[in-house]
Amino acid sequence: MRGIGLIAALLLIASTVVAAPLRVGSKDFTESVILGEIVSGLARHQGYPVIHKKELGGSMIWLALLSGEIDIYPEYTGTLQREIFAGKTLPDDNAIRQELRLHGVMMTRPLGFNNSYAIAVRPDIDAHLALTRISDLQRHPALRFGFSNAFMDRADGWPSLRQRYQLPQKKVRGMEHVLTYQALQQGNIDVIDAYTTDPHIAMYHLRILEDDRKHFPRYDGVLLYRQSLIEQAPMLVEALSQLEGRIDDQHMLALNQQVEIEGYSETDVAARFLAETLGIKTNTQTTLSLAARVWQTTLEHLFLVITSLSAAIIVAVPLGIIAAKRPWAGHFIVGVAEVVQTIPGLAFLVLLSVIFAPLNLPTIGAWPMITALFFYCLLPIIRNTLAGLNSVADNLRESAEVLGLPPLVRLRLIELPLASPLILAGIKTTAVINVGYAALGGLIGAGGYGQPIMTGLRLNSSALMLEGAIPAALMALAVKGLFAWLERRLVPRGLRGV
Repeated sequence: MRGIGLIAALLLIASTVVAAPLRVGSKDFTESVILGEIVSGLARHQGYPVIHKKELGGSMIWLALLSGEIDIYPEYTGTLQREIFAGKTLPDDNAIRQELRLHGVMMTRPLGFNNSYAIAVRPDIDAHLALTRISDLQRHPALRFGFSNAFMDRADGWPSLRQRYQLPQKKVRGMEHVLTYQALQQGNIDVIDAYTTDPHIAMYHLRILEDDRKHFPRYDGVLLYRQSLIEQAPMLVEALSQLEGRIDDQHMLALNQQVEIEGYSETDVAARFLAETLGIKTNTQTTLSLAARVWQTTLEHLFLVITSLSAAIIVAVPLGIIAAKRPWAGHFIVGVAEVVQTIPGLAFLVLLSVIFAPLNLPTIGAWPMITALFFYCLLPIIRNTLAGLNSVADNLRESAEVLGLPPLVRLRLIELPLASPLILAGIKTTAVINVGYAALGGLIGAGGYGQPIMTGLRLNSSALMLEGAIPAALMALAVKGLFAWLERRLVPRGLRGV
């Protein structure tokens, strides 16, 4: 009987492992999402359950692969050489593969297309100045550059491009990539960075300048996957070879155009590609209605806000009390909270990812976002708790001491009730700000209203952006109303409005 029980337990464990979904990741631009959907469709065709975590920040997705939060995602050889393994000499794909194996990661052969960076100019600027090469930009220092935020910071982006070509331009702005095309069309900028498989190049009749000093490396599309996937999903690993060399530049350009210009979903485009190219028919997922999508993102957003705010209240109010009772400790507590508050939201998320990855803590999803929101919530609550307690009149404290009330009783019955208007005001302010900050969760797959906003920015869709922005504004108003009601219920009548 023991043997039968042991076998049953082993079978149960084995079935659980087999049933564990494969986690496909993709970056926050259309091409990556399409490739992620192609891999997801291929995996489903092989019988594997799949979760596709879309639109993850570029630096975070690599950390998520290393930590095991995703199993596979599309990448580019140029990014591996210049960004992920910057400072190491990796002259070819074999060298890249050897370096990846040291991290427990495997790489497919190139998928067939090279999506390199390029520098593009407005057609009227090209006609006026007759620009053909990037080095021609040296002669026109007044030209206004607008580059994607990623390009502004990349090792192979603007800093090294400027040095390579000795470019004199000073008017250089960073913005979301999709907004660079709008700014270009409106005449606000003259030169942008582009991708060679970007359909907007032809749509806006842009002139691509020759990289005459060979600054940009090849960006061959590949798939990276964890080495453990060879045992976890051997049929998928074998099936990935069907994609190698099957997507050339024009094919990838056409897929991008179907999404960004013609308005098809990435899922439908990927399904059509698998059917036409590999003869694989996949069932596309049913699109949720607007009401269902808003309801889902609302629940996700509420989870981020309520969890982080609740934890912050539990921690920040006692810290505020300590700061009020021990001024030497108060300077340290408020100082640390102020330092955290000065860190930009995206930078803080990246910092958390770097810290969490070696500790095997989640680097994407809800919990890193909740952690970031928790730290951002601390300062207003600590400050208002400190200010509220310091505002209690000295004669009231002295009267309580004369009556012989112990310190904790004085705090509970006199000081905190008198400080409650300011404490609640700090919590209310924090809660409203928290609703807005939580939208950054779209960058790390945490869901919430940030997801449709990120997708809307990527696809230049006002409807999708409003799908996240309007509910977020309504939630902020609802939170403000809720705390106004709580003030009437919790704050003594004589202290309201203090």
